[in-house]
This record gives sequence, C-alpha cells and structure tokens, in this order.
Amino acid sequence: MTSPDLTFILGGARSGKSAHAERLAANSGRPVTYVATARIGDSEFAARVEQHRERRPAHWALVEAPLDLGGVLRELDREGHVVLIDCLTLWLANLLFPADGSTPDGPPLQAFSAFDAALAEVRGKIIIVSNEIGLGVVPMGSVTRLYVDELGRLNQRVAAASTHVTMMVAGLPLALKG
Repeated sequence: MTSPDLTFILGGARSGKSAHAERLAANSGRPVTYVATARIGDSEFAARVEQHRERRPAHWALVEAPLDLGGVLRELDREGHVVLIDCLTLWLANLLFPADGSTPDGPPLQAFSAFDAALAEVRGKIIIVSNEIGLGVVPMGSVTRLYVDELGRLNQRVAAASTHVTMMVAGLPLALKG
C-alpha cells in the first residue's frame, strides 16, 4: 500500500540527505516534528548531533526514538503535520546492537512489523532519511552482513511504500520515484 505523502531520502555518508530532508520539511509550511533515532555513544558523535540541532529551526518539535519508531510514528502522525525521521540507519543499529552490549541473534522482526504497519496508515507528510550502504563489497563478518542485509531490506520496504524516493549524491537530489 502506498502512503499518501511519504518521502524517502537515501544517500551515502555526507551526501546531503539530512539537509535535503530538512529543506523539504521547512518548505512544506506545516508544523514539523523531527524524530531523532541516534543514541549518542561518544563525544565525536555528540558533536555531529549538535551540528544537526543547530541547523534545525528552533520551533520544530524534537522527539528521540532510538527503538520504538513505529509507536512514535503512530503517536505523532496527523493531517497537516510533517514528521521527519532521521534516520533508519541509526535506528537499525540501535535494534541490532543494544546499549547493553548484547549480540543479536537475528533481525528485530517485531520492531520492523510495527514500523511497517505505522507507515501503511500515515495521514500527514512523512519524510524518512536512510543511508544506502549496499554499494560496496560484501562485509566479511556475519554481524556486519546481517546489518547490511537488514538495512537493504528495510530500505526496499520503505521505498515500496513511498510516494517519492530521492537518492542524494554529492548534495544533488536524484528522483528515483514520484
């Protein structure tokens, strides 16, 4: 099922995907809630998160959702509003590599199902950011292969549900769908 107003933005690291998503949200003229999936683990990453915060308009609402993205989307989604989720890459990392250091024994299917179900019922404008990491060599470690495989599958499902899909390359948006 295609959602009425779901935009999916993919790209590599530093491709401009977050900035593009933020421009789309700002240009919508609607109230925006920014959903951050990051879990800060060190000072370098904290500095990256701070750069994102400084770039966003102060009047945007912020919700942190490192794990229950489906539940948060259901809670925030409403007509006339924008929900910008940044990003699926970090959300998946949080699910596969818990903060307690435990090792996954497979994909977190319940979290994926809840997110897919929430996407199928959206009413407002949803903008989702994710990395495209499957363009390189196949990773040697099984856990890394699991991550790459699951992100690829997640990206495919979100792209299939989206009305617009954009690939960012060197700061340039390339329309793939819509």
